Amino acid sequence: MSPIPANPALVPPGALGAPVTPPTRPGARTPADRATAPDGARRTPPGAPAPGGSFADALSQAGAAGQLQFSKHALARVQRRGIELDPSTLGRLSQGVDRAAGKGSRDSLVLVDGTAFVVSVSNRTVVTAVGGEHMKESVFTNIDSAVIA
Repeated sequence: MSPIPANPALVPPGALGAPVTPPTRPGARTPADRATAPDGARRTPPGAPAPGGSFADALSQAGAAGQLQFSKHALARVQRRGIELDPSTLGRLSQGVDRAAGKGSRDSLVLVDGTAFVVSVSNRTVVTAVGGEHMKESVFTNIDSAVIA
């Protein structure tokens, strides 16, 4: 009867002797080699923060890149109702969205100088806008927070 080849997964540790390293072909790179560029510089995996940067730095850069967007519906409402969107108003609106996001809101009503903006907080998109003269006729639904900015 021929001996049954040992399955390393079924043999207790140390029973086979020294660990066996798999053969490598000439010129093959090891995992440690793949972590460095050909010029010897250390590579950063995709999606990993840059070396030396803190999480707070990465978060603030992501927030700066997350500008407010306006849906087609919201742009039509702003234009038809004559709502002025100067840099000051947009800045306060953005700060209001940031505050809502900090509290975990998903859909928020942000009031800026008598103008109401319904905003999808998670994707930073203004869904609609209502000026002061149309607000008394309005009912705001599907919101989970209100911010006065």
